[in-house]
Formats: sequence, structure tokens, C-alpha cells
Amino acid sequence: MKEKIHIMGASGAGTSTLGSSLSKVLPHTHLDTDDFFWTTKFTKQREVHKRRRLLEKDLSHNENFILSGAVCGLGDHFKNYFDLVIFLWLPQNIRLERLQQREFQRYGNEILAGGSKYEQSKRFLEWASLYDSAGMEVGSKSLHE
Repeated sequence: MKEKIHIMGASGAGTSTLGSSLSKVLPHTHLDTDDFFWTTKFTKQREVHKRRRLLEKDLSHNENFILSGAVCGLGDHFKNYFDLVIFLWLPQNIRLERLQQREFQRYGNEILAGGSKYEQSKRFLEWASLYDSAGMEVGSKSLHE
């Protein structure tokens, strides 16, 4: 059995859902890169060097783990931490529909025009829509592949 698993893919592809589900049937701790990326979930980002340090600490302290989300931008040395990498991909229309539903579940009418989360949600969905066509400079399909 693989001990150090990394599940990566675009936002909305199901990496966190798969990682969480697998950790319930395997003797693995589930870690999610969002927990290292954000100091305040989906609002305030953590500095890159702090993300790297926290992630490295948690990966080193867990013998069996499943890490969901990408480690792009945190340094190539993380590649050596994994003995299995799973890449999830879904067509863009399915991912964006999932993300829109998730945004509404989280924030309700606040994501609609005039709502307090409208601009934030709009920027997020625009960013997520670039995944399949963006280059190597951002978290994209090209970079993940």
C-alpha cells in the first residue's frame, strides 16, 4: 500500500472530496493544501514561506497521509514526499457548475450582484475558469501535467 498519496487537480475536480473519503477507509491522515494556503479560509492568504514550513512539518510527522490540492509554487522538493500522485481532471463546464453551486452553498445570496461576496466569488470563478487554458505561470492543467 502506498503511504504518501497526493491528489491534485483543478478547483472543483474533487481532490478534497476524494482525499477525505479515502482517509475514512485507509489508515491515512487527510491533509488539504487549503489549510496551509489560507490563514482565514478563502479570505487571507498565508505567506509562501510559512505555507511551505507548515506543510513540510505535517508531511514529515505523518507516516501515512493523503494530501489533496496542489503544491505548485511551494518548491520542487515536495515531489519527493509522495509515492503515489493522482491527477483528477473534469471538463470545465462540470467543474464550474460544481464551483458555482459550492459558492452558493457557502455564501447564499451574498454571491449575487450587490451581495457582500459578489466580487470575491466572481474573481474566484474567473480564476477557476482559466485552469485548462492557462500557461505554466499559474496553477493550471499544463503545470499539473
